[in-house]
Amino acid sequence: MHYLQVPGTFPYRGYEQIMSEDKIFTIDIDKVLRDKAGKKSRRIPRFVVNWLKRIIHQDEINEFLHREGDRQGVEWLEDCIGFLDMRLDIRGLENLPRPDDGKRYTFVSNHPLGGQDGVALGAILGKQYNGHIKYLVNDLLMNLHGLAPLCIPINKTGAQNRRFPAMVEAGFNSDNHIIMFPAGLCSRRQKGVVRDLPWNKTFVTKSVETHRDIVPIHFGGCNSDFFYRLASVSKALGIKFNIAMLFLVDEMFKNRHKTFTVKIGKPIPWQTFNRSRTPLQWAAQVQDIVYQL
Repeated sequence: MHYLQVPGTFPYRGYEQIMSEDKIFTIDIDKVLRDKAGKKSRRIPRFVVNWLKRIIHQDEINEFLHREGDRQGVEWLEDCIGFLDMRLDIRGLENLPRPDDGKRYTFVSNHPLGGQDGVALGAILGKQYNGHIKYLVNDLLMNLHGLAPLCIPINKTGAQNRRFPAMVEAGFNSDNHIIMFPAGLCSRRQKGVVRDLPWNKTFVTKSVETHRDIVPIHFGGCNSDFFYRLASVSKALGIKFNIAMLFLVDEMFKNRHKTFTVKIGKPIPWQTFNRSRTPLQWAAQVQDIVYQL
């Protein structure tokens, strides 16, 4: 058992030592509404705008982003852990492959939170492998300057859809270890149990193609009852927009100052995933292994 905690304080370097204002990505709800709705944005009641700012914690997030300035990669992730005041109870650390074994791995995990879990796993694995990690993430996260160098952006709509297969191919063929949340979305409550939706097969097929063993990881934790009710109601109403995603930052703040248990399983050799099952069936098998950790 290993505990990791990063103090929730940051060295203030002053604005003369960080990037200029125009290079720092910050959240600006007023600008987003103007860009999306144009002149119609003026008709949106001010209390709605202020509510949106509170839900996404605009002021607190922007203060952190300004304070971080040009910090990137694993250091940025460790600062996020401090900002969120997370304590990690890491079990099975001895199962992590040695950094010098000359092999590349795919690390797969359940996705219970949608925020802290990604930050924590990136920090743990990034430290273990000297920053040689890449996430497959929603392309919106590329706007975060500190996270961008660690990301392979995923957006299956629009122009990037044509580049998506090549980007995934390049990521798996690189010398970096890959971190994936195969469910795509964070966990949902189903029949009273918080669990990922069925995992997609990409991590299996690409790991076999590139001879990467797969390391299963289980991240403990859950979001609020409100979040799961909202997700269920949205699904029942057939709403295509992922409304629950709008509240993920608020859920992240609700989960501040908590301890999360991270269980790391033994690597599964890529040769395991033979033709006795389909890639989708193998993905379901690995998902079950994760929940048994």
